[in-house]
Amino acid sequence: MLYRTLKSLINKGRTEGLTDKIDIFYAAGKLTDEEYSELISLLG
Repeated sequence: MLYRTLKSLINKGRTEGLTDKIDIFYAAGKLTDEEYSELISLLG
């Protein structure tokens, strides 16, 4: 659910500060390695 929400925000262009939030969710174990990699690549 979190992954889909973050991906939706990226697709809508609402990316301000999102990299930091994604890093925090990943560090807290809320995202898998694959989800993290995909979200960061979408932001790049």
